[in-house]
Amino acid sequence: MATKSPYQTTFEVERTIQPIYTGGSVALDTSGRILATTLGEDALLTDLNTGRQLARIEGDGELISTLTCMPHHLTPSASHLIVCSRSLSMRIYALKPSLNSNADIKYELVRTLKPHATPVIVLAVDQTSTLLATGAADGVVKVWDVQGGYVTHTFRGPNVLISALHFFELVANNRDEETGISARNRKKDRAKSNEEQPAANEAARGFRLASGSQDGKVRIWDLYKRSCASVLDSHVSDVRALSYSHEENALLTASRDKTIMWWDARTWKVRKVVPVLEEVETAGFVGAGRLTFTGGANGNIRIWQTDNGREITQPQSPKSEADAIVDGILIPGLPFILSIQSDHTMILHSASSLGALGSTDTIPPLEEVRRISGTHDEIIDLGFLLPDRSLLALATNSEDIRIVSLAHSEEGSEATTYFGADVAQLRGHDDIILCLDIDWSGHWIATGAKDNTARLWRVDPENGSFTCHATFEGHAESLGAIGLPHTIPPESSAAYKSPLEHPPAYLLTGSQDRTIKRWDVPSLQAVARARKAPRALYTRKAHDKDINALDINHTAQLFASASQDRTVKIWSVEEGEVQGVLRGHRRGVWSVKFAPKDMPNIIGDSGPAAGKALIMTGSGDKTVKIWSLSDYSCLRTFEGHTNSVLKIAWLGVPKPEDRGRRHVHVASAGGDGLVKVWDASTGESECTLDNHEDRVWALAVHPNTNMIVSGSGDSTVSFWKDTTSETQAATTAAATQFVEQEQELQNYIHSGSYRSAITLALQLNHPGRLLSLFTSVVTASTPEEGSLCGLKAVDEVLASLSDHQIFTLLLRVRDWNTNARTAPVAQRILWTLVKSYPATRLSNLKVKGGKGDKSVKEVLDALKVYTERHYKRMEELVDESYLVEYTLREMDGLGLLDDTNGTNGKDLEQDTVMV
Repeated sequence: MATKSPYQTTFEVERTIQPIYTGGSVALDTSGRILATTLGEDALLTDLNTGRQLARIEGDGELISTLTCMPHHLTPSASHLIVCSRSLSMRIYALKPSLNSNADIKYELVRTLKPHATPVIVLAVDQTSTLLATGAADGVVKVWDVQGGYVTHTFRGPNVLISALHFFELVANNRDEETGISARNRKKDRAKSNEEQPAANEAARGFRLASGSQDGKVRIWDLYKRSCASVLDSHVSDVRALSYSHEENALLTASRDKTIMWWDARTWKVRKVVPVLEEVETAGFVGAGRLTFTGGANGNIRIWQTDNGREITQPQSPKSEADAIVDGILIPGLPFILSIQSDHTMILHSASSLGALGSTDTIPPLEEVRRISGTHDEIIDLGFLLPDRSLLALATNSEDIRIVSLAHSEEGSEATTYFGADVAQLRGHDDIILCLDIDWSGHWIATGAKDNTARLWRVDPENGSFTCHATFEGHAESLGAIGLPHTIPPESSAAYKSPLEHPPAYLLTGSQDRTIKRWDVPSLQAVARARKAPRALYTRKAHDKDINALDINHTAQLFASASQDRTVKIWSVEEGEVQGVLRGHRRGVWSVKFAPKDMPNIIGDSGPAAGKALIMTGSGDKTVKIWSLSDYSCLRTFEGHTNSVLKIAWLGVPKPEDRGRRHVHVASAGGDGLVKVWDASTGESECTLDNHEDRVWALAVHPNTNMIVSGSGDSTVSFWKDTTSETQAATTAAATQFVEQEQELQNYIHSGSYRSAITLALQLNHPGRLLSLFTSVVTASTPEEGSLCGLKAVDEVLASLSDHQIFTLLLRVRDWNTNARTAPVAQRILWTLVKSYPATRLSNLKVKGGKGDKSVKEVLDALKVYTERHYKRMEELVDESYLVEYTLREMDGLGLLDDTNGTNGKDLEQDTVMV
């Protein structure tokens, strides 16, 4: 039987890639640094430059309906965050930089309001950052003073949902020329306004608030007169965007009726109507108002000339439904336009090409500066890319492979390649990608999808090239398994020196059609010359049910297939013939992995087994099994998961000098949301890694650092650092220190250094040693005169303890006081403490931790209860002692009576009276 490893294997979460946006409202501060997003019920603040999380503001239990960042009129960054939720509440938070870290933001809830009787749908902030407008589902618009927290205006329109709001100020010379309502009503409004506000501020005469509603109407509200200045009735569907240009003196409206309109702010008549032929979700003026941008259902940002309505961006083909734009943000002064897509991806489009354009110029589509994935959805599979493993490929329950950076950006840097940043997307599949595999170099990645095809991709990030090398078509159903050879070529070969020019020799695919195909991969030259699609070298009917996994061994001579039919088959790569079958699982097999190269021997249930001839499987029967390839028998079974084992991996092989101290380990990921690390020799679980809330579908191990990467259905990717060496060093150091302090404690006791002995015993948490020390003092045969506990030196030590030491000693006294044998010592020490400190000191001990006074009260209550019990027992003993004493005295009297009767020898037959 194998011996247990002398050291414990430990892993800790080093980093995590988590969702930052799951749909809803998005806001950006005026500096372009702080991105505010909704994450379910919570609001998240993220540094747009570094990707770091600045703050996470917990919600009130209801989904957030909208939010916005409100800048201070003196500072460029956000100073307030306003969050509205479905609970009808509006919470205003003050934001301040953290004093402890430049990368964090401190938030404080300033006030909570109930702005409307229905949920708030949209927010808007004015140019002075003092007013906030809220639009609700019942058609009511309110204007708030943020600092004061009160309503300044209430505008009631039809009971139709408000879909857009925008503050603006009319050009000064047009304030008195504004038209759009009848002259009679204007006279009435002017007279009424003069009566109500005879001394109103004239500077506010041009302030307006535009509101767009679901019925397609746009209303212009006069903040000075507190009335509706005009109703713009031309759209026939939801108004999604409003924007005003001072230079053009025009208002832009965009609607889901597939049109955008420019309105003259002086007459409120339409200047131009442009059919954009897509549902518009966002629009705004660019620069000085000469240009206008739009974004909508087609997923493209389009640029238009304001004066004539001509589109200056070149024609763009419509994108998929997942790429449709649902919102957009343009802040004056920032060099980009932020668009939000329906798949929760945010894209920064460069606006640098919009500087100087002629009236007839056309430009290509705006360049995508950066992509930010709000959420990666369900992580189905993942793997390291490039020789240095600096990129990670993710299959995210979509048609694309997302490639993210694992580079560690320095503190304070603003590099776009921060940890978790999106680098590229591999697009080409027509349905969800189910599996992926990566070759030895990390430059070639193979993917299989539900569109019945497999693709081989060439990854060259230095040149910005992420291209599809070949497409393999031939399966009748979805591809659930794929495999590439991982054999490293000789260092002198051309394939080793330039892996980008030498794709893998072949590719294996397994499908739900229960067949396995081997494909020869064409070279770069062959792909450039030939137009024919690759054909399968052979096809084998492999299993009776779906094929879930494929793996090729390190010699590239064998491969294994795992299926839902509960079997694993071993095949020869060249001929495609079955070499053996592994039977023993009670459910379908989800994952299979050959042992890596240079694997040492392990100890199975029936004895040692060669490490090179091993294979591991994970099944829906909640077990992991290791098999021998020599006789196809099961060597060891690992049980511990409470749900299906979905993915398995071999951890790094121990170095030859460490094999006596470290065993071979394997990792498994299950449907129970856990990752377990097992000792392959003993079959015991070394540690359980818990950082996911859903099934863990994906698992990978870094070949150099032994880091485990797990991807789950909760959209998170966890990076588990191997801390075994640190744990071993800490354990050894702690054991050495413990031995030294033990000896030091014995020396103190022997030399009579009671202060050092008591302090060290409290520090080492040695209640037994402390009790024996106090027992020897309390039960001394000759206690010192005037001492409280029996020794004045100990009295002095107990009278000069810190609050933490007093509390620790009270805990020990409480425990000793519960036992009748040690209660006398506990009572004497307690008596010494009570006499040495005033009652206020003992009742107001400053205890480290969250409980504080509650902890002190609980200890004192426990001391009181057991002390009263001991005194009650003593009183009962005293009472019983009286009876014993009386009995003994009366028995002595009876003895005298017997003596008297014996000497007289008379009246022997008389009755004897006993008391």
